[in-house]
Amino acid sequence: MTGAPYWFEAAVATPATVGEIVVDGTPISFRYWGDSGRASHDLVLVHGGGAHARWWDHLAPLLVVDRRVVAIDLAGHGDSGHRATYSLESWADQLAAAIAASGVRDRPVVAGHSMGGMITAVLARRGAPELAGAIVIDSPIEPSGPGAPTRAEADSPSFGNARRYPSAAAAVARFRPIPAQDMLPYVATHVAETSVREVDGGWTWKFDPAFVGFTGNVPRTLDGLSCPVAFVAGERGILPLEAREALDASAQVAVVEVPDSGHAIMLDQPLALVSALRAILAVWS
Repeated sequence: MTGAPYWFEAAVATPATVGEIVVDGTPISFRYWGDSGRASHDLVLVHGGGAHARWWDHLAPLLVVDRRVVAIDLAGHGDSGHRATYSLESWADQLAAAIAASGVRDRPVVAGHSMGGMITAVLARRGAPELAGAIVIDSPIEPSGPGAPTRAEADSPSFGNARRYPSAAAAVARFRPIPAQDMLPYVATHVAETSVREVDGGWTWKFDPAFVGFTGNVPRTLDGLSCPVAFVAGERGILPLEAREALDASAQVAVVEVPDSGHAIMLDQPLALVSALRAILAVWS
């Protein structure tokens, strides 16, 4: 890819094993890299709303150090099937099933971005499967109280229409994260190219626009989870400074801020995100 550094080219060229399971009648796709080792917890990555497992292609191989790294396509996203309805609880069921099917060792760490962070928190609150830790990446979650976000505030109506484009290239050229932010061009190109599918009349995005109508109780606190929890915040992410400070004041939540980053940290500061995840995993190991 023109202009891409060596580390990126090597990472996206690292082959992943693709698996599929059926959860409540819906095919759920996942990808994994590496083998389970002894020194570190395995890691499961959960994408945000409208995204998919391949948003992690350039990060996952950099996190494979004596561990297996798994990335899931939630229902209504990526290469997984679509459903008539979506809920945080059903997505958590799919995440639990992928953990069981992907060959990770007992007590993996789960890291979820944005909506995926909500699902990670839902799963971690259940206590089954047992997790070694939960990492929530720039999700609209804060200690309960005035100003806590609603589900509607966490989603953009821009996800709600399935635009068609005359070609894959035309769709890729229109790729924009929500909310808008800077992106490394080579990362944006790879993510965009893996985000489109051919349909009657042209090309569109892989996600099902109906996912924005998901139901369930949005987590508004990370206290009281069944495992250690860390919050990774983008400096210019979606959580206001006062909310990050409130999280940081919690004795149960470790907060790490990634400087000069937007909401989708893997798009503008991927190496800094890798460093943050490595540091958290090292402490928990």
